[in-house]
Amino acid sequence: MIGEREKRFMQIAVDLSRQGMENGEGGPFGAIVVRGEEIVGRGWNQVLSHNDPTAHAEVMAIRDACTRLGTFQLHDCEIYTSCEPCPMCLGAIYWARPQRVYFANTKEDAAAIDFDDSFIYQEISVPHEDKKIPFIAFPSDAALAVFKDWQIKGDRTLY
Repeated sequence: MIGEREKRFMQIAVDLSRQGMENGEGGPFGAIVVRGEEIVGRGWNQVLSHNDPTAHAEVMAIRDACTRLGTFQLHDCEIYTSCEPCPMCLGAIYWARPQRVYFANTKEDAAAIDFDDSFIYQEISVPHEDKKIPFIAFPSDAALAVFKDWQIKGDRTLY
C-alpha cells in the first residue's frame, strides 16, 4: 500500500533526479535506500560527471548505503527510485536483496525520452555469436582452477 511515508520518500528520489539532471551530472534519475525511517543511501545518475556508464541512480544509492551500513546486502531496506530500473540496475538490486522497490516512471516513460533499454532485454536471450557485441567463449584452465580453489576455500563468504 502506498501511504504518506512512501510518498515522502519517493519525492526525495524524484528531487534527486531533478538535482542531478539540472547540475548536468547525468540523466533524470534519482534513488534512495531506506531502512525503517532513515535514508541510508542516496544516488542520482552521474554517468556524465563520473564518465562511468554504471553510475546510475540505483547503483549509486546501493553503493552509498552499503558503504554507510558496512554490508553488501540490504535485507532490511527498501529502494525508492524515480524510474523503473534498467537491466543493469535490476541486477544490482537483486544482488543487494532489498525487501522491496518502489518506482515512479516506467521503462516505457524512459523510452519515450530516449532512454530505451529494450534492446538489452532482447540481447540477453540472443546466442553469444549473434549478439550485437560478440561474446566469445575462451576457456581457460587457470580460470577454472581459481573457481575450484574458491569451491574448497574454507573461509569463503557466500552472497
